Amino acid sequence: MIKFKYLLNQDNFELQASNWCGLEKVLLNGKVVSQKFNFGILSRHDVLLKNGKKYNFQLLVDPQTDLLTCRIYNQKNLVTVLKQGKNQLQKSQRLIEAGMVLMLFSLLTVYMVF
Repeated sequence: MIKFKYLLNQDNFELQASNWCGLEKVLLNGKVVSQKFNFGILSRHDVLLKNGKKYNFQLLVDPQTDLLTCRIYNQKNLVTVLKQGKNQLQKSQRLIEAGMVLMLFSLLTVYMVF
């Protein structure tokens, strides 16, 4: 799971993206305000706040560098650019792989006992 966190005024935004199942979520102050599945290199989430301001979150993957970029726009004006590199993606993938191996080993152990 890759996470981008950004504090804007009194609002705490978080974009989560699973590199395993493709699920993406945008959370505003801990509550899911946008969610979808995406397996492409570009994704957009539009969020409308209670005060009427519209935010756009863009998630981009550079296939050459594996650099993951989250751009946050307010009314089409760029607010910030957040980046995570290849190391973060590899850590997340290793964690998923280790979990899968542990699960398969557990199933094999149960099968061998019974």
